[in-house]
Amino acid sequence: MCRRRHNSDNGSEFINHHLLAWCEERRLTFTRSRPGNCNDGAHVEQKNWAVVRTLVGYHHYDTAAELAKLNEIWVLQSQMTNYFLAQQKLISKVRDGAKITKKYDVPTTPHRRSERHKAVSTADKTIMKDTFAGLNPAAIQRQIQALTAELLTLTTSKTSATCKPKITATVTRASAHEATKPATRAS
Repeated sequence: MCRRRHNSDNGSEFINHHLLAWCEERRLTFTRSRPGNCNDGAHVEQKNWAVVRTLVGYHHYDTAAELAKLNEIWVLQSQMTNYFLAQQKLISKVRDGAKITKKYDVPTTPHRRSERHKAVSTADKTIMKDTFAGLNPAAIQRQIQALTAELLTLTTSKTSATCKPKITATVTRASAHEATKPATRAS
């Protein structure tokens, strides 16, 4: 049987005994991306920008209050992404010389894909159907906007504005109304 691979980032959140045990239990070969080669995790990095950075920006979130807000945002964002944002999957990619022709399937949401997948249990499909029935995308989007505004307030308030030191004026030729160009003989 061919073993599948699991490639992870080099961060400590990915490299740990729990993940290694999980991979071994599922007969996955655990590999890491190479340090300094950001293209090793191109698909993850693409989603990082497309979802994470466009939603919460590039601030440094390091407090418990910020973590709580981020966790609230991620729950709502996952509902938006999984139930309302259609995505296309690449079906085939054919190279003819320098030209690459890609074919995609019909755009659909991850929720709809999982409804049609035979490996998803009937119980899970029922849970997803019930969850979907109770969701309002406009209300979710308003909640996300309110939470991101609160997160921005938390982040910007923790770093107090620093005053620039006063600069003492030094007397220069220009400030003393002297000519700044050297005198010439033609004057």
